[in-house]
Amino acid sequence: MLKVQGKRSKNDQTMKKLCLLLLFAGAGLCSFTQQKKIIILTEQSQNRIVLVDTDTDEIIWDWRPEESNIKPGHVEWFNAPDDAKSVYSNQYILITASGGGVALIRIADKKAVFYAYAGGNPHSAELLPDGNIVCASSTGNFLTLFKVDSNTVGENTWKKTIPIAFGHNVVWDKKHKLLWSAAMDHIKSFRYNFSCNDPALTLVDSLTIPGTEAHDLFPDFGTSALWLTNPTDVYRFDVNKKTVSSTNLLNNNIKSVSSGPSEFPTIVSQPKEQWWTDEVLDGSGNSVFRQPGLKIYKARWLLVNTFSYGQKDKYRQCVK
Repeated sequence: MLKVQGKRSKNDQTMKKLCLLLLFAGAGLCSFTQQKKIIILTEQSQNRIVLVDTDTDEIIWDWRPEESNIKPGHVEWFNAPDDAKSVYSNQYILITASGGGVALIRIADKKAVFYAYAGGNPHSAELLPDGNIVCASSTGNFLTLFKVDSNTVGENTWKKTIPIAFGHNVVWDKKHKLLWSAAMDHIKSFRYNFSCNDPALTLVDSLTIPGTEAHDLFPDFGTSALWLTNPTDVYRFDVNKKTVSSTNLLNNNIKSVSSGPSEFPTIVSQPKEQWWTDEVLDGSGNSVFRQPGLKIYKARWLLVNTFSYGQKDKYRQCVK
């Protein structure tokens, strides 16, 4: 077993990066004295997804479409990446970009095992339990349901759209077997039919929420609630009680919220210029990570999301 401890020499840092990548690859060969705090960033200055080690403020991994298996004619689909979340036991990252693309990236080798074009300014995507993917498009005002088959990517993928206002977010609720999406001033739940041949979503409920232009919707780690943001506030939506409550987090124009175990601060992204920032803050406005020149849109902790997925979830495709 590889161990990294003591003073941080150059060799130690190199070994630490290797250990982290081995862990991502599922090799389980590394041991650390404490749990690592790694943030996933959508970084628009270079149209990339990055992983940051907050202990060292180092970028330890990045993904760029032009350096992946994305076809040259499709690279522009991944301009201005705007959401990234860890899935499949932190072995993959699910991303969307304002250029129109959605992709499932394997961290170990940076391969897009699935990618497609949704259009309409996609702002978030979610895995469904059978491996299919749904994403929300903000200016398109729709959700797009994709049938995931790694042999069929790009413009040849099967897809279906479902109208929704101001589509910015999608979250799967494992316990209730529902897909949640906050749409302008309502939060909607959808039932999934679990059909590989003809996947579909059916509206179950539509509940009024405070304010308008709902933006981020993401699980509050270890609870039955979802963080919910709009241009003026940050709320928690309890999926069991179907109630919305105010929070004491930094609340003005928050693009994303992500929480973790007690030793992890709740982090937010708040634009400094137009829609981006070079800094990740905690809920009180203290700096957690900053690197001048970056254009960060959203920030998420690299943690297993048990609200939506199993603890040891593995990659799958809905192919029959």
